[in-house]
Amino acid sequence: MNFLPRLGIAALLSLMAQPVLAASAEYELDPVHTRVMVAVEHAGFSKALGTVSGSTGRLRFDPDDWTTAQLQVGIPLQRLDFGDGKWNKAVLASGLMDAERFPTAQFVSTRIEPIDPAHASVHGNLTLHGVTREVTLKVVLNALKRHPLPPFRRTAGFSATTVVSRADFGIDAWKSVIGDAVEIRLEVEATRTRGGDQDEAGDIPAEVTPADVTPTQDPSAPPDPAQEPATP
Repeated sequence: MNFLPRLGIAALLSLMAQPVLAASAEYELDPVHTRVMVAVEHAGFSKALGTVSGSTGRLRFDPDDWTTAQLQVGIPLQRLDFGDGKWNKAVLASGLMDAERFPTAQFVSTRIEPIDPAHASVHGNLTLHGVTREVTLKVVLNALKRHPLPPFRRTAGFSATTVVSRADFGIDAWKSVIGDAVEIRLEVEATRTRGGDQDEAGDIPAEVTPADVTPTQDPSAPPDPAQEPATP
């Protein structure tokens, strides 16, 4: 065997020995279409429902290998809304959430357990009220595709649920009125970031192309309601 064939075989073996990189991509949470909902028992009569808008964070995700996923979310507690100004003020006061001292809740994933292509258990650390506890989110992948509206970015959509004890985070006031178990639901949309993970032109779906955008329209701006169908 001469030198050149041996060199070719050596190069091939070297390539085979290289680790296969996961096809993961970086996504940024869309604060407009990401919302957190909490439900907590109110004196045994009902469950009070509150929502938080404006959450931010980053996601690294490969749909073919959930184990490589990484998630970081920041939740602005000052935007917690139970539908009544007085109730909001009481919940955010120092006796409960103490949102002036602890304005943000943070979740950082530590381990992912895939269940099937659309479901996984996401374990991570939740920091709330100055206390960090491990929690597990039951996550459903709703969609991973190019968004049909400008700027046509690839978007991932998830739903997630978990239940935590407020006492575990040192929020234990009003025990006779407020239940301990807090149900948490997250509806998340995350948009693929630009730069190293920038979508290629081929990522634009066939049914919607840049030609569909008028020359005077900024592709990064929201669509004109008079020209585009309304979306929730």
